[in-house]
Amino acid sequence: MSTDGSYSGYSSEAVPRPPAQPPTPPLPQQLPSTRLPALIRWLRDPRPMAEPGVWRQGYEARPQEEPEKIGDRHLLGAALLSLLVGMLLWSLCWNGYIKAWLWPLLWFTPESWREAGGNVAAFDLASRFYYVLFGAALAGVCGHYGRWPRVWRRFAPQEWQRRLRPLGTALARTKPYVRAVVSLLFGVLVGLLCASGAWTFWLTPGWTVTPDDWHTMEPVAGLVFFNVYYLLAAALLLVLTALAGGWPALWRDRRGAKKDAQPWAPMPDRAPSSQLEHWPELRAAGYPDVADLLQREAFAGRVGDLDYVRIEREWRNVRSRPSALPEFAEQVLADGAAAYIHPSGDRDLAARIAKHDLLTGQVRIGTAVDEERNPYRYRGHTMGLDPSVLGTSLLAVGPPGSGKTGRIVRPVVEALCLQALSRQAAVVAVGTPRAGLGPDDAFDVILRLGDRRSTHDLDLYAGITEPDEAAGLLAEALLGAELGDTREATRALAQLLGPYQAAYGRFPTVRELRELLDDSPVALAELRQALDDAREFSQQRELDSRERSAARAGDLGRLLADRVSLLTRPAFDGFFGAGDGSAGQGPPPFSLSTLQHPIRVRIDLPDRGNAEASRILTRLVLAQFNASVTARQDRSLFAVLVLDDATHAITPDAVRGLRELRAANAGAVLTLRTLDEVPKRLRATLVGTVGCKIALSGVTTWDGEVFAHGWGEDWVKTEEHTHNPDFSGGLVKRALRGVRSLFTGVRATTTSVTVRSEQRARWSASDLAHKVPPGHGVLSLTSVRGEVGPPVLTRLGHEPPAGR
Repeated sequence: MSTDGSYSGYSSEAVPRPPAQPPTPPLPQQLPSTRLPALIRWLRDPRPMAEPGVWRQGYEARPQEEPEKIGDRHLLGAALLSLLVGMLLWSLCWNGYIKAWLWPLLWFTPESWREAGGNVAAFDLASRFYYVLFGAALAGVCGHYGRWPRVWRRFAPQEWQRRLRPLGTALARTKPYVRAVVSLLFGVLVGLLCASGAWTFWLTPGWTVTPDDWHTMEPVAGLVFFNVYYLLAAALLLVLTALAGGWPALWRDRRGAKKDAQPWAPMPDRAPSSQLEHWPELRAAGYPDVADLLQREAFAGRVGDLDYVRIEREWRNVRSRPSALPEFAEQVLADGAAAYIHPSGDRDLAARIAKHDLLTGQVRIGTAVDEERNPYRYRGHTMGLDPSVLGTSLLAVGPPGSGKTGRIVRPVVEALCLQALSRQAAVVAVGTPRAGLGPDDAFDVILRLGDRRSTHDLDLYAGITEPDEAAGLLAEALLGAELGDTREATRALAQLLGPYQAAYGRFPTVRELRELLDDSPVALAELRQALDDAREFSQQRELDSRERSAARAGDLGRLLADRVSLLTRPAFDGFFGAGDGSAGQGPPPFSLSTLQHPIRVRIDLPDRGNAEASRILTRLVLAQFNASVTARQDRSLFAVLVLDDATHAITPDAVRGLRELRAANAGAVLTLRTLDEVPKRLRATLVGTVGCKIALSGVTTWDGEVFAHGWGEDWVKTEEHTHNPDFSGGLVKRALRGVRSLFTGVRATTTSVTVRSEQRARWSASDLAHKVPPGHGVLSLTSVRGEVGPPVLTRLGHEPPAGR
């Protein structure tokens, strides 16, 4: 896409809209396939709730604790033994050696069926049915104790498991109702036995409390009494059946699910049968024609995942405002799947390098390794990042080549660009041109600072009109965390920015600011004359105060001037207000105050010969981002700043700003080669401030120590083995041990095992430095809701195994 033109504001009219409807596709040359479109299959994939960072599409939960480890020989031996025991029991029962197994059959069938001239056919049918039930129950018990399901999962061919997996899934869905159905069948059977006269013991209480002549039901009183008695007995049987089958709990769950259902939002927890492609909420709101149109386009393959998410978001925005519903319906009927398109006119990115699930907002970054250090519930699961965890900010530390940019930053930037196209996010990606944060057509605005081909300039003051606030941002960017007191620098800059704004109605350009900090007599005289002309006498006193401060030893004015001079190098000619964009003398300035719109911005920093200037600009962008997103009136969009290299960009004010991003629906993604690039007093604070931390392969032991403290400790069970000489037994046993020791040279010992629970670091500094394989990283994620995940060793960029 083109990035030419002014971007001082953000308007959908600045970019031409695409045609209202896509062209009609040609008629098919063959019969249509019965396979559902990819969008429909994608919508119907289950997405249950999961721990922070776990990929939810197709997620299957694992137990919290690891099952007992069983060797192959032990597992197969137990399965074979249980099979032999089951066959032996069946043989003993069938051949009459065990008679107790027939007692339930005799209890539940009338004696008249077994007598001469009785209903032999009914008894034969009941017997066959009972044999099947008994055989199934015996097989179930043997399979449970013999761990037959585990044998199947471990030794059955993958192709067989894949084919039978739908059957297992269907059985798992019916598991909550099995108890209810079994109790219902049992209740019906008991009722039939009682009603048919096979069982009469339930009538004993009624016979006991009534006269004998009532038992024939000839008196009216007896007839009424026993009818009421039958009703009470039936009600009691129904209550017992319901309690045995857990009917009240199932009823409460269903009523609670309906009563507590919340409006649809990203990360839905719906079953595949929900059929989101039919737009049930639109139909319920009285717009079936709109739902029919979107459904037809979805089944015709003209709706992408991004189109669906974009229209769904707009629907969620307007459904609470009845006055906006007709306008929504009108636009969707007019534009179809292209309704509410991004102002750039793009409905998708030209290419995607990562796996995305836009319905949950997740992008896949790797797979949790199946090893002992990882919690069992995470092992083998795909890991992903989404706004719910990025809202707590992310810090990735690793040496060059460890995968920070290619395996973390690029997928995250791509995911945020897709969310911006669906009008859900705004992203600012900062890096060097060699970082390759994304193709040019994936962004709306590209700032190539130091490159004359750049179509936009960076607003040095981020659209701020308050001199003290603008001075604070500049002071933080110019001095960083170690060059001087930012409070004194802020006061010095404010004493110049305030008078200049009062005199000219704007802040000075970078060259004008350098002249004022250098105490240029000509620049100060011109400023005084302008203040006199504007009759701003109070600002004259600010300027006088600045001149007195400049005359004192140790004033920061000279240092600030030297720092500002780094932004006036020849490479930056025409930037930072040196050319007036509105007059055509330079690229128009871009301000980070436009982050209340779904905009995609990439800032390319100079990477050769201007390293210190790049660091100043990085700190400036970080400070402006923190100030802009926290000052937004509309915080519905998720705003993210991605710094591909945050070297020397961390200051005390930056750390305080990161803490405020979560409440402002914003976040930051920072990468560092090492924590040595952060002042020592801020390292622990930074690691504790961000909610998501990634330590990649190759970090130093000193960096690993900071992460180890940040992740804390956990209770683990340890075993201590003690070997002592074996003096047990009599004379013969001792003699045999002596002979064995004489020939083998190994003394007989006994082993005692002590098991205890103690606290140990989840990941020690040594493990982080030496036991993280290449291409891996240890990550811990925290959601904006406060859910904290443990550190998980993850294979970055790895495709998950089939079926996961």
